[in-house]
Amino acid sequence: MLLTTTRTALRRTPIVAKVSPSSAGIRLAAARALSTAPRDFVKIVEVGPRDGLQNEKALLPAQVKIEFINRLSHTGLPVVEATSFVSPKWVPQMADAAKVLSGITRRSGVSYPVLTPNLKGFEAALACGAEEVAIFGAASEGFSQKNINCSIAESLKKFEDVCTRAKEEGVRVRGYVSVVLGCPYEGDVSPDKVAEVSKKLLDMGCYEISLGDTIGVGNPRKMSDMLERVKQVVPVEKLAVHCHDTYGQAVANILMAVQHGVRVVDSSVAGLGGCPYARGATGNVATEDVLYLLKGLGMETGVSLPEVIDVGNWISEKLGRANASRVANAMTRTPAKL
Repeated sequence: MLLTTTRTALRRTPIVAKVSPSSAGIRLAAARALSTAPRDFVKIVEVGPRDGLQNEKALLPAQVKIEFINRLSHTGLPVVEATSFVSPKWVPQMADAAKVLSGITRRSGVSYPVLTPNLKGFEAALACGAEEVAIFGAASEGFSQKNINCSIAESLKKFEDVCTRAKEEGVRVRGYVSVVLGCPYEGDVSPDKVAEVSKKLLDMGCYEISLGDTIGVGNPRKMSDMLERVKQVVPVEKLAVHCHDTYGQAVANILMAVQHGVRVVDSSVAGLGGCPYARGATGNVATEDVLYLLKGLGMETGVSLPEVIDVGNWISEKLGRANASRVANAMTRTPAKL
């Protein structure tokens, strides 16, 4: 399925060539979403310091992580996910969470959410001054068991406890739903299940629900079908997408989400990361690539692409790996005017 989009397509109707009836239906759904979503601003949620670093082989010192977050804070990014208060036994890269969150320089206008899978993690984050936390569920039982060692129902009960405490402390909560477009253990995931889990997270108090293609197996048609179902139970303005680029479909999937009216996109500078519980999952979509896409569509983000590229090259050097962003590599070789 191919979709031709121009800058004006975000305000009117996509240009459509001859298509099959099923493809036409998908495009029509996207066009409807566009007609009711005139907003031209997309919020970027930078997840590199958490979701990025948690699956990198190199273990960075806390001071480097702190500098990484501080550098990102000066690029115009409104949200920088800082770390994760999880068991260091399972995710050793996040063992220094308290030191990192306590050590960053908080910039006005920037949020620094942290992952807290349970009350223990929440209390530890609260002690370090967390003002926003995230909880992470799954749309498949197999992934839930592998990722957080409990069923979906059990995980939701834990999240209810976190949300209750967060409300008492005035802490905002963001919800993640993993494997929304495919699971490494169960294969295809029903959009109905994604909608069910998303609605429960919304009902327990999450202000935003991030829908994750955790292993990067999705494509624009799957993304469209899933969003059509989820939007029936969760307002689109409360939805975000979180795409991995295993099959090179992340940017296309984000374009489809934007056409459906989604205006929050998670991404990771330099394409850092993956998922420690999803075999074969490569890095998150690169923030640089997302910014280039949105700029070309005429969307505003408030983020400086050249500055993000500089940070991506810096952290890639610290990790001893290549920058995985195609845009960063192209612009580092031949700077473009943006």
